[in-house]
Amino acid sequence: MNAYDLAKPYLFRLDPERAHDLVTRALALASRSAVAPRLLEAFAPAHDPRLEVELFGLKFPNPLGLAAGLDKNGVAFPALAALGFGAVEIGSVTALAQPGNPQPRLFRLVEDEALINRMGFNNLGAAAMAARLERLGRHELRGRAGRTVLGINVGKSRAVDVSEAAADYRASLTAVWPHADYLVINVSSPNTPGLRTLQRSEPLAELFGVVAELRAALGRKPVLLKLAPDLDDAELADLVATAEAVGVDGLVATNTTLAREGLRSPQREETGGLSGRPLTARSLAVLEHLRGRTSLPIVAVGGIFGAHDALERLAAGADLLQVYTGFIYRGPALVGEVLGGIARELDRRGADDVTKLSGRG
Repeated sequence: MNAYDLAKPYLFRLDPERAHDLVTRALALASRSAVAPRLLEAFAPAHDPRLEVELFGLKFPNPLGLAAGLDKNGVAFPALAALGFGAVEIGSVTALAQPGNPQPRLFRLVEDEALINRMGFNNLGAAAMAARLERLGRHELRGRAGRTVLGINVGKSRAVDVSEAAADYRASLTAVWPHADYLVINVSSPNTPGLRTLQRSEPLAELFGVVAELRAALGRKPVLLKLAPDLDDAELADLVATAEAVGVDGLVATNTTLAREGLRSPQREETGGLSGRPLTARSLAVLEHLRGRTSLPIVAVGGIFGAHDALERLAAGADLLQVYTGFIYRGPALVGEVLGGIARELDRRGADDVTKLSGRG
């Protein structure tokens, strides 16, 4: 039994948001230490060169990343990186600091191994994140954190009308651009009114027009688009065509869902985005649909709880993987379980490269 297994019963007795805040504060404290990240590295899986992935001009030490949502303000990257992730995505961050939606706004569905959140992009704003990352400095990141890829997920400020979204994204992207290895445009959260309407062709073209201008002014960075799982096949097809036309570098599939079919937990009627085990099948189906229509790189996220899920996504054509709710339920040991399972599959096949597990072809 590991330390998280011992702590989990106590954390799960707390209000979910309070538990989240306690864990984030502990990780932030560890990140400010010169020693703590190195101690955490001792419990992380050993680096396996066979798991390295080169994508977007970046080298990921392994294909497993932490999705946005845990470290909303970019306070804990060194500690999270030390746990063995190939990438850590921070945010979602908005141009304007905002408190998010009223509490309670985060719910555990233990019977379903799921979460429902209606957080509403609560964060301290892009300028504050940029200042924090500037103080940290990538050259100061120690050990494994020096190799882990840093992604920044950007959303729309709630106070800004959807018609002004492009200018709002411009402000936040400009602030954080110098500090990210890659960026993600989040237009798929269900918790900001009107946000998902930005998944349509015209507003997406306007948003990526802003991205093109920033690439010219600030230097090229990979910019990905995060999709909702609630789009139907026709909507996904239209979105893929638009993404390819406007210069999206990759897709993140998927965000949380509004669906509630088959849930058992008494919290199932709470409003907000559902994540975790109930999303596994739908996220896989979206991945398969996307891979059948595009050669764009795809980051698969949604309901990954172990090595079997990870291998299934790779076989379906995912280039990279992300976890969030599975990490909440399984703890840091999930990293070793997933990466160990991928390594064993490589052994079984006599393969020397994780890309050999891809279902792209």
